Amino acid sequence: MQPSKRALLAALIVACAWACASASFGAVAQAAAQIAFAPCGDTNDFACGHLTVPLDPSGVQPGTITLAIRRHRSVVGEAHSAIIALAGGPGQPALPFAEQFDELLGPIAATRDLIVFDQRGIGLSAPLSCHAFERPGLYHGFGALIEACGDQLGPNRAFYTTADTVADIEAIRQAGGYEKLVLYGTSYGTKVAEEYAQQYPSHVEALVLDSVVPPTGPDPLDRSTYAAIPRILRQICAEHECAQTTANPVSDLATVLGRMARGPLRVRAIGANGKTHAFTLSPEALYGMLLAGDFSSLLRSEFVTAVAAAAHGDDAPIARFFYVAGNAEGEGQEDFDNPLYYATSCEEQDFPVSRGASPKERLAQANGAARALGASAFAPFDAADAVETSDIPACAYWPYTGPAAPADEAPLPNVPTLILSGADDLRTPTANAREVAAQIPDAHLLVVPYTGHSVLGDEPTSCASNALQALFNGKPLKTCAPAPPPPELVPAALPPPRLSDVPPVPHYKGLTGRALRAVGLTLQDFDRQLVLQLTLDGSLESLTALKLNFGGLHAGWAQYANGALVLHGYSYVPGVTISGSIRAGSEDLRVGGSSGAHGVLDGEPRKALSGTLDGGHVVLSPSLIATAAIVGEDALESTHHGAGGTAAGSVARQLDRLLGGIRP
Repeated sequence: MQPSKRALLAALIVACAWACASASFGAVAQAAAQIAFAPCGDTNDFACGHLTVPLDPSGVQPGTITLAIRRHRSVVGEAHSAIIALAGGPGQPALPFAEQFDELLGPIAATRDLIVFDQRGIGLSAPLSCHAFERPGLYHGFGALIEACGDQLGPNRAFYTTADTVADIEAIRQAGGYEKLVLYGTSYGTKVAEEYAQQYPSHVEALVLDSVVPPTGPDPLDRSTYAAIPRILRQICAEHECAQTTANPVSDLATVLGRMARGPLRVRAIGANGKTHAFTLSPEALYGMLLAGDFSSLLRSEFVTAVAAAAHGDDAPIARFFYVAGNAEGEGQEDFDNPLYYATSCEEQDFPVSRGASPKERLAQANGAARALGASAFAPFDAADAVETSDIPACAYWPYTGPAAPADEAPLPNVPTLILSGADDLRTPTANAREVAAQIPDAHLLVVPYTGHSVLGDEPTSCASNALQALFNGKPLKTCAPAPPPPELVPAALPPPRLSDVPPVPHYKGLTGRALRAVGLTLQDFDRQLVLQLTLDGSLESLTALKLNFGGLHAGWAQYANGALVLHGYSYVPGVTISGSIRAGSEDLRVGGSSGAHGVLDGEPRKALSGTLDGGHVVLSPSLIATAAIVGEDALESTHHGAGGTAAGSVARQLDRLLGGIRP
């Protein structure tokens, strides 16, 4: 659950009389001394400090935790309020995003200090660790690993809930001498912000809630997510965007899930160096990839095409899609604290199970509760899928320290509030945002189109950023202007299952015309797969530093290295392969394969390819090799977050120069 990326708060300066401000100045300065800040060393913009807080905020259990904090000072003098920026999770450190938060806030932070801290048990704030996660091979199943982790953490595992983090925020407020706090949270961070606002309403100046988890959430069975899946899939195919792909993406998903219900869906994909890899796909894999689309429009559109093909009996696209995405899964998550995630989630979520029961009994209780909700609650998935994709299979083995704490029923304060929701967000759907907005009379809810999870860091326009600035400058908020979907969200056409299904290029007949069209389709697929690889790569800096290998749909593979793209028998249409190289100045390609239409094509960037094919002279115009559904820079910039977006844009521009003949 990611933090965000652009503007936050500007007016709403505390309206205290000058005498009031003067009287409180000494107290503020004195309290600030409780956190000894010093230059961090790695940046001149932030100071680093630490605050020791009780392990148990109630004081019953002895022990302390030291929180790691960074502070960016107000530029207009001593601040009487601070912005607390909260990352997602639970389990995601916030300190790595400190500069990103500062960039996001811009001039709004001029009248307030910005406070970023790693929540207890995460990052530099006494991170939790379990030997079980370090050596998972020692355990028979993930449940045994979770149980061992809980036992290793001991009774103190009970003190890493949202309520404990809320107590830490109040301790930071007091130690910093701040009268009010602006709470900015993303994803799980919104739950922390909401609970603080419920507990300490008089200390809340404003709320900015991005990708909302309700105060009573998350729902253990993710019902709002399952309810949103059909809507979001249909949104992708609105306005005839799926005319060449599918008439009904929800029906396609139901068809594939039906195949899986009858038996395992075994598939084979071509990997790096042209090797074949066999594996099995499950409903949980489909669900996980739908959620992954929250951070990548290209992943979500590729999902639609892959599932549509599988619904029609062609499993090659879904196999390649899951193989590529699965190999990239987990990149960039090295800092995520899994022990903390389960300590918080298992202790805090009110699962439909008896905490005194055995793991087997808990699982049976959860499955019974899910089935009792009816088939429509999770369609086109089913109740068993909902349990399997939840935290229940893991938390059924958690050694609980006591009953779940009752949900906080206190009202949310009616303070200036901006609630942001991505229209395409499945992790925290818009229904969540509407639920919270209904609890704050004067809240402003902004639904941002073509955006997934973490709106301020992922929106394709500046709509949410402008709304944020407008709210805190006392200006009217505007809804997001209608716009066409970004190119990378338009699903690719279904791949032809046979060469005979490919229409010939105009002015060329028979095998020659079909094979020539197949060359263009193959180059389009190659281009799209390359961009997908780049969006999934975790270290985008420069194409000259990257080395990528990926497989064709039916055979062969492609490689990027040393400033050149090289194809080795790369096949998208059965019976047609392409080998050769693509460089900044030229394209030299050989056409082969079992179809018998062999030849050689070459050309210059942004010009036609020409040569011989099937014994005759041919010309393939730029319009037939341009990728209709992808613009590299748009795709890359919209599928990366924070500073990575800038690097992605740079890589995209290099890619455009390199692939001038493929992407006119």
